[in-house]
Amino acid sequence: MKAEHLAVPGVRALTPYLPGKPISELERELGLRNIVKLASNENPLGPSPKALEAARRASSEIHLYPDGSGFELKVALSRKLDVRPEQITLGNGSNDALELVARAFLSPQSEAIYSEYAFAVYSIVTQAVGAQAVVAPAHDGSHGPRYGHDLQAMAQAVDESTRGVFIANPNNPTGTYLTKSELCSFLGDLPEHVIAVVDEAYFEYVEAPDYPDCIEWLSDFPNLIVIRTFSKAYGLAGLRVGYAVSSPAIADLLNRVRQPFNVNSLALEAAKAALDDNDHLTRSVSLNREGLRRLSEAFTERDLSFIPSVGNFIMVDMGRPAAPVYEALLRQGVIVRPVANYGLPNHLRVTVGTEEENRIFLAALDRVLAL
Repeated sequence: MKAEHLAVPGVRALTPYLPGKPISELERELGLRNIVKLASNENPLGPSPKALEAARRASSEIHLYPDGSGFELKVALSRKLDVRPEQITLGNGSNDALELVARAFLSPQSEAIYSEYAFAVYSIVTQAVGAQAVVAPAHDGSHGPRYGHDLQAMAQAVDESTRGVFIANPNNPTGTYLTKSELCSFLGDLPEHVIAVVDEAYFEYVEAPDYPDCIEWLSDFPNLIVIRTFSKAYGLAGLRVGYAVSSPAIADLLNRVRQPFNVNSLALEAAKAALDDNDHLTRSVSLNREGLRRLSEAFTERDLSFIPSVGNFIMVDMGRPAAPVYEALLRQGVIVRPVANYGLPNHLRVTVGTEEENRIFLAALDRVLAL
């Protein structure tokens, strides 16, 4: 019997997550150098110098297992976020935290709801545990931002089988966000048998005045889990460290299914140091603000539609199938992200880079569009 037939049904039908093409792969394929990668929503400034130094110091002890509880990082986070350490669950990136939620609360007898165009990992973790996915249609633009989460449609999908609702705020790949009032109202109307997961991976980048900090709502909504990461604004994507913040009772359940030593020693120390470098975070946010403005203006100048974003990326509609444009940009030494797997075959997602990287991308785009 083939191994595929021995796997559980959810895994057999699973489509793996497709990451952005790495620089090394493009170098091997086309022999290019000086490649600009704007595909994976990484911080173009890199990590904080304080985080790098902390990781270097920790490297002398990599023969020892890390602190399995992540005590010092959780204490640092608790001070930063004004929560108790026992409310924090550390993950090997925020994707790990999402998987912990699925393993703890979903089963083949339950359903999980998420939006059309939402982050692909919600589908993966739901299907992997055999739960039923319910995809709510996104806004069509008539009564909310096009491609954004339609909370009314999500609320209508909730029934007795629903055990989880995944909300990305802001959403990847669309860059759309939900306001304080609409999200608070939605959470308040959820029945008590539903766990609500609000994924705030891009929280630090958002400057919209009506954007919520959902950690402030944990005492009001006992079934709320907030997910954040050090991979984006803090520039630690390669070390893989994220976290969930919830009630202590939920954190206890998540820690029961968490793998031991799931966050490595370098990541624990680098993340702790990154929390103390406010100057680096401020520079990162400022660079992103200016980059979003420049790319938005550039797309407007080129008569290309785009989805207004509050993250560190922006989706542009090429007005035609985007795959050939993506491939042509690769030959120009620029990596962006096609999103046909999200049901958006005409769009490309572009991470905000440095001023020079953005300039190189736009020049390459002009050459491609002129072909």
